[in-house]
Amino acid sequence: MREDEITQVVTRVADRVTEHYVFPEVSDRIAAALRPDRYPEGIDAAELATRVTEDLQSINGDKHLRLLHSEEPLRDDHGDDEADLAELTAWAARTGGGIGRVERLDDNIALIEITPLFFPPTAAGDPIAAAMTLVAGASALILDVRRCRGGVPETVALFCSYLFGPQPLELGGLYFRAEDRVRQFWTVPHLAGPRFGPDRPIAVLTSATTFSGGEDLAFTLQERGRATVIGETTRGGAHPREAFAVHPHLEVTIPIARSVSPLSGTNWEGVGVRPDIPTPATDALPRATKHLLAALG
Repeated sequence: MREDEITQVVTRVADRVTEHYVFPEVSDRIAAALRPDRYPEGIDAAELATRVTEDLQSINGDKHLRLLHSEEPLRDDHGDDEADLAELTAWAARTGGGIGRVERLDDNIALIEITPLFFPPTAAGDPIAAAMTLVAGASALILDVRRCRGGVPETVALFCSYLFGPQPLELGGLYFRAEDRVRQFWTVPHLAGPRFGPDRPIAVLTSATTFSGGEDLAFTLQERGRATVIGETTRGGAHPREAFAVHPHLEVTIPIARSVSPLSGTNWEGVGVRPDIPTPATDALPRATKHLLAALG
């Protein structure tokens, strides 16, 4: 890339961080770390993305702050909500709406794997209802988010709704900088599939790569005492983000909100969700089965 291209990209990234980052008291410090002279002329776009990402995360370690490189040119309608939803819907159609696996294990323990992410409710609602129908008669349930990389909080709330009673329950919230308010997320009283309910034991499997929406599920169920988290400490991303194109092949992702627990006021940003029963991710399933069998007596 030419020097003027680098300057243009870095300046655009810094401006958008200053304008949109959920922590305005930190945004200026992050923007100041992005000096065009740090990146040599002739660097390619992919390497620039790597180096700018390192600098974006150098102030407070926010893993959602990234400059991403795309080999293919970004869509002309990039950032358009309808186009983005259409793309997610097509991805969901290829991946079972985020339901990677439903299985009945021995001893009437059921397993649902959620991967690659919690898609929007319009794409994930029916697959989730179908999965919950298949596990409705199980004595205990394992939720596997070891390969879940994110998703939308509305769908996490929808999924959690199956795991509590019909009475509305506030699960979490998001504080949006632009709105200067907390948007609450509650359980849904009317569901398309059978409710698993609040009493049968649940285990959530996590890994060091579980991120964002997968962490939201684990954190919410753990904090509410509804599930036992088994596996590894998760990656630690609690800030929903928005993407902004800054070059035909580069987009910056910036957290525009932060998760807020109605119980503790905290979230899992930077620290991850710590398991109740630490174990290597590869051993989490047999460990969860053993735990649930003991819970069932």
